[in-house]
Amino acid sequence: MAGHSKWHNIRHKKAKMDAKRGQMFTKIIREITVAARQGGGDPEFNPRLRIAIEKAKKANMPVENIERAIKRGTGELEGISYEEVVYEGYGPEGVAVIVECLTDNRNRTTSEVRHIFTKHGGNLGASGCVSFLFEEKGVILVPKERYDEEDVFEKAIESGAEDVITDDEEYYEIRTEPKELYTVKENLEKEGIEVEKAELTRIPTTSVEIKNEDTAVKLMKLLDALEDNDDVQKVYSNFEISNQLMEKIT
Repeated sequence: MAGHSKWHNIRHKKAKMDAKRGQMFTKIIREITVAARQGGGDPEFNPRLRIAIEKAKKANMPVENIERAIKRGTGELEGISYEEVVYEGYGPEGVAVIVECLTDNRNRTTSEVRHIFTKHGGNLGASGCVSFLFEEKGVILVPKERYDEEDVFEKAIESGAEDVITDDEEYYEIRTEPKELYTVKENLEKEGIEVEKAELTRIPTTSVEIKNEDTAVKLMKLLDALEDNDDVQKVYSNFEISNQLMEKIT
C-alpha cells in the first residue's frame, strides 16, 4: 500500500524539477525567516534553521537571499512578520488533512484554505479535530540506487534512528524522534551516507483506504491545491492508496 509518504515523495521529486521556482523560493525564505526569529541566526545552534538553509542550497537559492532572510528573522533587516498557523480538516471519504502555513495575513490564508477544501470535496474543521491521528517524527530520505538496504538500516539504527521504511521505489525513509533528526542526519553523513532530504513531519497513526479512482483523483487535487498555495508550507494526510491506483492517477 502507498499513502501520504509516497505522495509526499512524489511531490519531492516534482519539486526538484519545478518550473515555479519563485514560489519554492518564497516558501523556503519564509521558513528561514521564522526559524531565525524563533531560534536565532546561528545555524550551529538552531537545527530548524540548519535544515532550512540546506533545503535552500539544494534548491540553488543564492547565498545573499539566504542571508537576507536570516537577518529579517533576527531583526537586523526590516521585513514582513510571518505567523505560523495550522489548519485541520477532512478530504473526500473523511480523510484527515493537516495544513501548516506561514502567513502575514491570517484572515486571507484562512479564507483561501477553506475555499480549497470546499472546492475539492472537503471541509475545514476545528483546531484539534484530526491532529490526534498523527505523531511528529523526523524523516530522512536516502537514495536507494546508491546504497545497500542492509547497510543503510545498520548505519541508521547505529546513528540513533527508530526505523527504516523501504516501501518507496527511489528512497529509503529513515524515521527518528523529532529532537534526534539532525543528530541522526549528521551521523549518517559521517558514515558516508548522502542524505537527499531531512525534515520534521507528521506520520499518521491510523489511515483511510481509498479504492475508488474518482475519489482518489479528488483527494490528490485537494492536496496538490493546498501545497500550491503560497502560504502553505506542508500538508499531511492519512490516506492509503494501492501502488497500482497511485501510479494510475499520478
